[in-house]
This record gives sequence, C-alpha cells and structure tokens, in this order.
Amino acid sequence: MMAQYLSVKAEYPDCLLFYRMGDFYELFFEDARKAAAALDIALTHRGKHLGEDIPMCGVPIHAAEGYLARLIKQGFRVAVAEQMEDPAEAKKRGSKSVVRREIVRLVTPGTLTEESLLDTRASNYIAALGEAQGALALGWCDMSTGRFCTMAVGADRLEAELARLAPAELLYPDSLQPPAVCEVIGTATTILPRHRFDSQKGAERLKGLFGVASLDSFGEFSRAELAAAGALVDYLDETQKGALPRLSAPRREEAATVMAIDAATRFSLELTRTTGGERKGSLLSTIDLTVTGAGARLLADDLAAPLTDCDAIRQRLDLVNWFFEDTIARTRTRDILKETPDIERALSRLSVGRGGPRDLAAIRSGLAQALALKAALLEAYGQPIAACTLLEDQLGRIGAHGELLDLLTRAVVAEPPISVADGGTIAAGFDPTLDELRSLSADGRRAIAALEARYREETGIASLKIKHNNLIGYHIEVPARAADALLAHPDYVHRQTMAGAVRFSTGELADLALRISQAGDRALALEKEHFEALRSAVLADGQAIAATAAALARLDVASALAELAARDNWCRPEVHADSGFHIEGGRHPVVEAALRKQGQPFVANDCDLRAESRVWLITGPNMAGKSTFLRQNALIAILAQMGSFVPARSAAIGVVDRLFSRVGAADNLAQGRSTFMVEMIETAAILNQATDRSLVILDEVGRGTSTYDGLSIAWAVLEHLHEQTRCRTLFATHYHELTALAERLPALALYTVRVSQWKDELVFLHEIAPGAADRSYGLAVAKLAGLPAPVIRRAQAILDRLEKPGSPGGNGRARGGAKAALESLPLFAAAPEPAPAREETPDPLREALSAVRPDDLTPRQAHDLLYQLKTLAEKPDPS
Repeated sequence: MMAQYLSVKAEYPDCLLFYRMGDFYELFFEDARKAAAALDIALTHRGKHLGEDIPMCGVPIHAAEGYLARLIKQGFRVAVAEQMEDPAEAKKRGSKSVVRREIVRLVTPGTLTEESLLDTRASNYIAALGEAQGALALGWCDMSTGRFCTMAVGADRLEAELARLAPAELLYPDSLQPPAVCEVIGTATTILPRHRFDSQKGAERLKGLFGVASLDSFGEFSRAELAAAGALVDYLDETQKGALPRLSAPRREEAATVMAIDAATRFSLELTRTTGGERKGSLLSTIDLTVTGAGARLLADDLAAPLTDCDAIRQRLDLVNWFFEDTIARTRTRDILKETPDIERALSRLSVGRGGPRDLAAIRSGLAQALALKAALLEAYGQPIAACTLLEDQLGRIGAHGELLDLLTRAVVAEPPISVADGGTIAAGFDPTLDELRSLSADGRRAIAALEARYREETGIASLKIKHNNLIGYHIEVPARAADALLAHPDYVHRQTMAGAVRFSTGELADLALRISQAGDRALALEKEHFEALRSAVLADGQAIAATAAALARLDVASALAELAARDNWCRPEVHADSGFHIEGGRHPVVEAALRKQGQPFVANDCDLRAESRVWLITGPNMAGKSTFLRQNALIAILAQMGSFVPARSAAIGVVDRLFSRVGAADNLAQGRSTFMVEMIETAAILNQATDRSLVILDEVGRGTSTYDGLSIAWAVLEHLHEQTRCRTLFATHYHELTALAERLPALALYTVRVSQWKDELVFLHEIAPGAADRSYGLAVAKLAGLPAPVIRRAQAILDRLEKPGSPGGNGRARGGAKAALESLPLFAAAPEPAPAREETPDPLREALSAVRPDDLTPRQAHDLLYQLKTLAEKPDPS
C-alpha cells in the first residue's frame, strides 16, 4: 500500500494527497505533518519507511468537505485519490493485492464547485494571464456557474481588472512575474510552463471544447486572449481529470466598457469589504437586498464593474425603474424568486459529476419558478411589455423547458436523498421494473419477519432474532445459554460465537437473503442508471437552463435595487456622455444606513463639478465630514454607472472612465513601504493614469512628511490635476495655504465644511459650503478626542508663538491670511540674503540649569533654586 501511495503522490508532489482508505482520507509523511498542524487534528504513526515511523493523520469521508475548505483557505492545494474498484475485485488478483487508486481531481482555490466550499453570494473566479507579442490578456471563469470571459488589457490596466475580478486563483506563465496586486486582494497564484500558454494550441482547445470549426461566432480574440483562455481550459481539464465543467461560450469584454477602479480605490471606498476585511459595513452589504444566490453574485459583479456605455446603463435603469414604479410587480417577482433554488450552481455540479439527486430537484424547482414568474408578468402586462426592452429580453431568455420539466417531475421524488447511492431518488410509478424490485425487497423484509416468528415457535427460543450486518449478512442470533439446542439441530449452521450470543444460518434464510440482496442491488443499480440518464437530459438542455438562470439573476438584481430605492428614497440618475457631475442632496449610503439605525438623520450635500469649477478644494477640520463627502460622490458615480438609483434628490453624471480615490493610507511593511511611500505610489498612479473623463478624490495629500515638503507636493499635484489632467477632482486638505491658488487657477473652486463654536465647544454641521476654513481647529478636535487639558494648554501656547509674525517657524497666518502665508514660506518666496554671523551671547538661565545636580539637592535647596531660576527667566533677553 505504501508503494502505491508513493507512486500516486509522485504525480503531484506540490499537493497534499487525500488517499482514500475505507471511510477515511489518510495523509502520510510530510503531508500528514502539514495537515495535522493546519487542521488541528491528531498526528499519529503507522508502520515504518526506511527504518523510521511513518507520520499519519486522516479525516472521515463524510466530513471531508469542511476540512478541504480549511486547507484551501490556508493556501494548500489538495489531490484526491479515490478507490477505483471494490475490495472484492482486488482480492480476485490475489490475497496481497491492493485496491487500485487514482487521483480523480485536484482541489485548488479556483476550482471549487461544492456548495459547502463556496460562498453562495459571491463568485469564485479562476483567471489566467496570457501574453503574446508583448500584449497581455486575461481569461477567467467561474467553475461553479460556467461563466467564461476574456479581455485584452494593457499593462496599466491589468491590476485594476484583477482587483475588479478578485479571482481566487491566477494562472500565469513562468516568463512573467505575478502582479503585485494579487497579494493585496488575496489571490492564490499558480505558475505554469510557458508552452501551456501557446495561442494556437489555445484556439484548438477552445474549438474542441465547444465543438466548432471556427471561433469567429464568439468574437475576434487576440492571440494573448487565446493564450489565456486555452491555458485556463487546459488547467481545468488537468484538475478535474477530464471531467470539464459546463462552460458558456467565451464572451469577449472590452476594457473601455468598464469603469477602471484600482485596488487602492476599492479598498478605500470599501466597495465589497471594509478595511477590516469584513463584508458587513461595506457598500455591497448595504445595498444587497437580493433574494437569490445568483442575484447576489450578479449584484456584486455589477458593483465591481460599473459600465461606461450610456445606452447599456439606461437599459438597466429602465428595468429598475419599471420595478420601482410598480410595487405589485416588484413584490410578486421577489416572492417567487425567494422560492427559487440556485440552478446555476446545481447545473455546474451535475456537469462535473459531483451533483446529486437534490441538484436535479433544484433544477426542476428553479425551472418551475421561472415559468411561473414569466407567466405572472406576461399575464398581468401583456407581451411585449412596453417601455422596458431589457425586461422583454430577460423574459424571452426564460425558455419553456416543458419536456425536461415534465421528465424531472415524473422521475424524481419530491424530497430526494443527498446521494443516489442512498436509494429512493426515483419516484414510484416512473419505472415498473424498479417498482417490482422495490416491492420484492419490501416483501423480503416482511418475509424475514415472518421467518423469525416461525423459528421462534419451532425452537421455543423467544429471544431468537434475525439480524443483518455488512460482514456476514442476514443471520440468526440467540443468547449463548440457548445455543446448545441449535448446535444439535441439523438445519442450523453455526456462523459465529460471541461473548454473550451465538450466530447461525439456515439454507432457507440464505436463499431468502440472496433474493432480497439481489433485488436491492438491482434496484440501486437501476436508480443509478436513471440518475445518469436524467443528468444527461439536464446537460443536453444546459445552455437554455443557464440562460434562464441568468435572466432570473438580472430580474432579482433589478427588483432588489428598486426595493432599495423605494425604501431609502433614492432617485434615478441621469447618465450622459458629457463631463458634468451635478448632485443635489447627495448622501453616503453606508453612513446614512448606520445613522438610521441610531435614529439620526444624515446631512445631505450638493456637488457640482461643472467645467468652470471642475476642481473643488475642500478645507475644514477633521471629523467634520470631508472624507464622507468625498467618498459619497465616488459611490454615487459607481452606483449610477452600475445601473442603480442613487442616494440623492437628483443626480446628473457624465460617464466616468476611471475612478481614483486616495483617502487614507497605511504602512505596507511586507513590501518595505512606509505610509508616506504608499501615499505617493497611489498618488503617482492617479497622475499617470487619470484622463479628462476621470473622477479623482484626494484627501490630505502630502501629510506624511514635513510641512514644507507636504505642502509643496500637494501644491504641485493640485496644479497638475487642474492644468494637465483636467479631470473632475475633489481635493481635501489641511494646507489652508493652497486656497491662494484659486486666484490663478480658474476652474478651482473653494469649499469648506461648516463648523460652529458654542461656549468653547466645537459643533460639526457636516455641511459643505463655498469658501475656505479660517483655521484648522486641530486643537478643538484634539480636545474632543480627550487629550489631557495640560497638553491642550501647552499646544495652544506653542501655536500662539508659532503664529506670531517673524517668530521662528511662524507661518504668517495671523497677518494676511493664506496669501501672506504662502509669500512667507521660503519655498514660494525669493531666498533671503544670509544674515551676518554674530557672536552668541551666553544664556544665564541655561548655564544655571546645566550646573544643577538634582540628586544632590535637599528639598530646601530645590525650593531656593526654583526662585533663583524664576528670577533669571524674568530678566530681559540680552540678544
């Protein structure tokens, strides 16, 4: 057995090997050590190899999926080796023969299909990065749903698209380096030989997979796309051992049709996860009112990839609006969808041979619900449904499925078992032969009971029982004290002697047991045949079923967004091709939801980035709401372009091609980057990649270094965005000196967050108004934060001294405002002539202090010294 194990393990040395032994998956040697530590299970030893004990651990078959999930989350890949024959067959080759085992699949982060291993409400993408003639492309799919796409990407867009997809696993050739963003988004990377990314072989593999002579009907794929898609299919074939999942025809996406959002922006805006890594508290969790798993996954995909095509956006908005205006239709749709199973994933599990009877039932129920929804909407509104082409399109995608639905209804019981091996999958009346075998099996059990009663009467042993176990089958069992009578009886054959009982058999019982066993085995074999036939029928209709599933998901998303808009008073945005950005009464959806739970209102604010004021410079104290205002406008743009209503009184948005947000930063110590370095890298990405169609939000650029350095950087960045990039920008800062730029940058508008002071207390009004903050209010915020009163008083004294004109480090704020401050800084003024050197005057106070030896002073001497120092301090400064 160990020889067989080592030969199987040699096939995939980089994987943990789950080696099937009876009812357990066993792991040996180093695999056992790793798995025992990762799963916190016992590490034992069994046998010896090269004179040393063999480490061993194992997990039960029935609980294997849970252990697999934990290993995959910790970055392991697992090869599963199953027993490929019955032990009885192996014994026919000789008593020393070992049951044949083979690896039946590789389990990796991107190749999961089991319901227990996946998040029902999230996609699980596996992607491949292809390269050809210097060009790059991505191919990706979700094995659990069959979605399959490609996209040609430039090097400047690659990381943004990976951040959008957040694949569980990325395949890349050994000629490339894995993109750095993979570590940020938690993507596992798998390196493959370059020859597996050959574009010509990729094209042939795709043709073979979809049974076509040409790929022209799918689109014009670049060589890099064919390389990526071919390598992806090749990897799936390898990991599934030939049992490829049902994949939809590859759909080619254009990078220009999707708003580019890099990983840093997604992180700072908390689109799908908070900065702490949780779904709760993110934008997605706030807006997700979908009632199906497929709808939740589609909503997440829409949020991750806002559109840039105005017509496509308007079609989605039309569908949301249709449900928004018709409460009855919306409620009816959502009620039906709540009862609809996840037919996308059921179909995928059936396609890879890991589905069961309950997946057939899910397909049956899902198709029935889809037809019920289609009938309800068409009956109420007629066909075609006016003024909503996308609704017509989605209802048209829901096929009739009449024959298949009828077949599944007749063939599968209402509540099937988990596995076909458990029996009881096929409904009574579907197959007369199966019914006869079941009847024989049931009659056999009744015959066993009758035979047991007769044997008791004939032997006079009231405690006689006929039992069954997997080792010796049916047998007669009596207490040891009553066994002598049966041992002397010629019809009773002794089988086993136990501690307190003796077991026997008879020819009559053996014949009856054989008939029952044969009937049961034949019935189970026949059920398996029927299951495979039903599975084949479902897969033959797989494309139509997938289209129905996609339509249901789109209707779920639209009705959920309409429900959200009606509940939270959101409006339909106007999305157009110009560069405007006009929001009235905009609100931050996540903050507003949190305040609503506390019974508090959210203060709405306007934002108007028209051509003559496309750059807003926003000043004001911390905690007053600058960051919230910045983020809410970015979120409104995303929501509008994904096809959702938005939290505002009105919104008119010119399409944003790229969205950049640099709001807050943190160290990246693993890559040797300080907070300031991270800030500068993110700012550099904005300046290098933003276009005049982009939306940029920046908060506190330059704060991670010295005042002069930081102000210089912020000044130059603001100038560049205004003069060179010419994009719509929200720029929040504490550098009040920058407000002077409004005098020479015509499209720069000054805004501030209003605050009020009452009885020395700072009151945040959370209102954005034209103008500039008169000061930073930093000490007031520090006081609110709880800094000790002595620290606040000392800080105020230092600030008063620094703000005196001509004082060391004084910035001139007390005289002439921001303009005077800029002119007073060496960075923005002509360098002064160096002052002539002068002889330093001795400082009596410092000399007296340097002569003090504190440890040698008595209390009296210390008291006297204090008065002496006070006298010295009050003398006029000799300089």
